[in-house]
Amino acid sequence: MPVKVSVVVPVYNPGAYIEECIASLLGQSLPPDTYEVIFVDDGSTDDTPARLDALAAADPRVTVLHQENSGWSGKPRNVGIAAARGEYVMFVDNDDHLGDEALERMYDYGVANAADVVVGKMAGKGRGVPVELFRRNHPRATVENAPLIDSLTPHKMFRRAFLDDIGLRFPEGRRRLEDHVFVAEAYLRAGNVSVLSDYVCYYHVRRDDASNAGFQRFDPGGYFKNLREALDVVERYTEPGSPRDRLFRRWLRVEMVERLRGRRLLAMPADYRRELFEEIHQVVVERFGPGVAAGLQPTQRVVAALIAADRYDDVEAFAEWEAGVALTAVPAGVAWQDGTLRVGFTAEYTTAGEPMTFAADTARTTPDGPPEDLRAAIAWVGADTVARFGGATADLLLRERASAAQYFQPVEFTREKVPAGDDGRVRLVLRASAAVDPATLTRDGVWDAWVRVKLGGWTKECRLGPAPRTNRPAPRAGVVGGHVVLPYWTSPHANLALDVDRATHRLGLGALAPDDVTLAGDLLRAPLPLHAPEDGARVSLRLTSSGTAHDVPATLAPHGSGALLQTVLPLGELRGATWRAALGTPGPRFLALPFALRAGAGGVRVVRPPGSGALRRFVRRARRGLGTVLGRTATRLRARRR
Repeated sequence: MPVKVSVVVPVYNPGAYIEECIASLLGQSLPPDTYEVIFVDDGSTDDTPARLDALAAADPRVTVLHQENSGWSGKPRNVGIAAARGEYVMFVDNDDHLGDEALERMYDYGVANAADVVVGKMAGKGRGVPVELFRRNHPRATVENAPLIDSLTPHKMFRRAFLDDIGLRFPEGRRRLEDHVFVAEAYLRAGNVSVLSDYVCYYHVRRDDASNAGFQRFDPGGYFKNLREALDVVERYTEPGSPRDRLFRRWLRVEMVERLRGRRLLAMPADYRRELFEEIHQVVVERFGPGVAAGLQPTQRVVAALIAADRYDDVEAFAEWEAGVALTAVPAGVAWQDGTLRVGFTAEYTTAGEPMTFAADTARTTPDGPPEDLRAAIAWVGADTVARFGGATADLLLRERASAAQYFQPVEFTREKVPAGDDGRVRLVLRASAAVDPATLTRDGVWDAWVRVKLGGWTKECRLGPAPRTNRPAPRAGVVGGHVVLPYWTSPHANLALDVDRATHRLGLGALAPDDVTLAGDLLRAPLPLHAPEDGARVSLRLTSSGTAHDVPATLAPHGSGALLQTVLPLGELRGATWRAALGTPGPRFLALPFALRAGAGGVRVVRPPGSGALRRFVRRARRGLGTVLGRTATRLRARRR
């Protein structure tokens, strides 16, 4: 069959980190005879070359090409393009991995939209990835209608004929930002770019020892020399004016201003900070007109203006002030409502641990140049933040703890200026309510609730919590959306998390007693401390005895403050044995229930599970024994003190 996708993986001394990459590539849902994997070994000196050669000998999908070390990833990727046979080429780094359906979904989406470039949703495991770009799907994206320019890593799918037609290849040699040069030109010359955001395609992984090439400290002179080449691409394919300024703004914001802000700047050695500042200053004065910085947020504009004015000491002082600004998000309610988890919260910024306050009536001004001093900079940021408060936003994201996959949840919010004393100052507070649909959670695991706020010159995220002890709701687990979902507060920090399809030991089912279960003929009814949607949920009752199991269809429907399990038992098949009961959920999990069915000559009756009484007696004896030991120990300690 024709090859749909060629995956190109540049490889250099990844060691064991390549194993997850290999497993994800060979486990793709795309039919095996429709894609190929090309590993380009860039002169590795570890055991990787032999590992890859053995893999290629065993799997016809795999090709391994060996070459002398070229110093960076550009040449290996170009060698892979030349060897590729696929309609599309996908670039993957040797320490990252793909979602199981990534190639199939991205290929189908690209073909459906006649895309030259397909950008798949990314998750960052210890690494930053774009967030706003993946808020929704973009079947026809451009640098003007979507924040494409925020994603300049090469981990995308490119139509091979498009690359050949325009002669696009990566810059080669030991250098930085070769991906910026390549991807920026692809965006600007593509007939169409499609962004797939409803499935995590690419997992961008930080190694445990942070030995990824991108985490190594760079030489500022060489780095910003290479950055100028990316700016050259933009100049080559755009006209002067607002569109070009908006693209340039990405490099000013991400590669320059953000490196010189807050804790990120202060964490660097002092001599390196100043060297970095000097190189950034040169690029800013050489390449950026006033329109580039004009579109930045207030705090970013302050830093950009100080960079242009060559005022390093003031940049450092402003960073020290910004380092104290943080986001807090306090839960205001968590409750189920017809299959949807309603999550309320308030969010605001703090400084030095206290709510941040602003002068309420300060007029907004547009500075002609950099602020005179730190006090003036803070005052201008405050006035502009209040003036822009009408554009502040709050979001709730659920982020799966193991994989870092994350999804926006629908949120409604209001903005409120809260008086903060008698001096006319106010707090800027966002009050929000999110509607979490468990059906959108694509995998089992623990999903942490994160709040993301855009306000003034900051875009910050924090965990939702801690919940105050006096207002810490304890919602029940829900069987909804094909999942068993348990909202809970983490310990010891009391942040909100959702345990999806793994919460077998915390569901509170032990509160159910056998006497609560009724059996009328073959109809069993059991009230459970769970939430079910209004239209109910299809589940099963698993009955097991001596290796034999019966899965009996059942329903779970709202009942009082919980849910009612109902099923018709196959009485004829339950003879002469005690049957343990478990709730079979829409997923693969079975939740043990605190009752059993005993079938005898007199029929079937509800009893405690076998061994439960003995277990309780053991626990009571253990507690008594522990109390005795502790008491004797305390007596001896008191005697010694005397």
